[in-house]
Amino acid sequence: MGKRKKVFVTGCFDMLHSGHVAFLMEAASHGDVYVGIGSDETVHRLKGRFPVNNQDERRFMLEALRCITRCTVNTGSGILDFVDNPDALDADMLFVNEDGSSPEKEDFCRKHGLEYVVSKRLPHGNLPIRTTTALRTECNIPFRIDLAGGWLDQPFVSKHYPGSVLTISIEPTIEFNDRSGMASSTRRRAIELWHTEIPSGDKEKLAKTLFSYDNPPGTEIVSGSQDALGIVLPGLNKLDYRGEYWPYKIHSTLEESILRFVEDHFFLVTLEPRMSTFSVLDGTRIDAAGAKRLADAADECWKAVMSKNLEAFGVAFTQSFDAQTVMFPNMVDDGIRNIIERYRSRALGWKLSGAGGGGYLILVSDREIENTIRIKVRRSVLVNG
Repeated sequence: MGKRKKVFVTGCFDMLHSGHVAFLMEAASHGDVYVGIGSDETVHRLKGRFPVNNQDERRFMLEALRCITRCTVNTGSGILDFVDNPDALDADMLFVNEDGSSPEKEDFCRKHGLEYVVSKRLPHGNLPIRTTTALRTECNIPFRIDLAGGWLDQPFVSKHYPGSVLTISIEPTIEFNDRSGMASSTRRRAIELWHTEIPSGDKEKLAKTLFSYDNPPGTEIVSGSQDALGIVLPGLNKLDYRGEYWPYKIHSTLEESILRFVEDHFFLVTLEPRMSTFSVLDGTRIDAAGAKRLADAADECWKAVMSKNLEAFGVAFTQSFDAQTVMFPNMVDDGIRNIIERYRSRALGWKLSGAGGGGYLILVSDREIENTIRIKVRRSVLVNG
């Protein structure tokens, strides 16, 4: 019998549940499992909150599982906080789940000669699928994706040329990283207001309430209203701006075939979240020509989605991103450009989530892209009771 492989896994593993155990048991089917957990500070920087169980508790519980050989606390930061962990450097395999997969982790494995294996996150036997997000609060408040036109919700852009921002409301099927362009900070404010669900009532008024709460008097950098609207309004939304913080017109669709079209062709690649010191506003080049280019791309994107024209959607999707990066060059760096090149042959279009850069690379494709995250669009507002 040959020597068993050394399998390294990494993650937060907060509030240990059956989904974690099933994942670790699957990892153990490949060899001896060594776990590197994120420190409390790393979890806070990635998720915008501290774990329920601190790093000592999490380590103790994991090492109590018979399928775990050893658990250590990673000393680095970000999604590659394990790169100096001796167990990772000495491993034969890095085993990750789908929403934990990233190009940076693949590169680490290539550099150090590790096999890279991605789990499909299957529950054990008849047990339900569990996530830490659901167990923390059973929070049903969605995230949002800026589909096209992002930045036109800021008056300093749309005053040059009016245009639309397209948003889609996303079910919290995973806990998207903080500072990743998914309106996570505005969502936290929504949780402060409403706890676990958006209440019933006039959706636009609720979004105005959230926008005001998110931007109290004296706020230096105002969050665009697309964040609040994208969270509160279900489905796909076209928000028309002309130099004001609030759109002068809103058009929404919940047509199932359109929402399914977006879901079926969206694939998210995890990137490092933006650093807290990052300023996307440095070096901006905002003018009428740039704002018009962004507005035109958003209009073309809306037309393509409404007609379910995938090729046109991919082209307009990328054009919207290109228009953003011309005006806000800090949105991209050489690392992001290299990752885009890696997926270019498999995608019809691409952009970063949100308008601030980093977080997730969103790909539009006519075929499945392995090791990426899929989304589920919010169809309706959940009502208490």
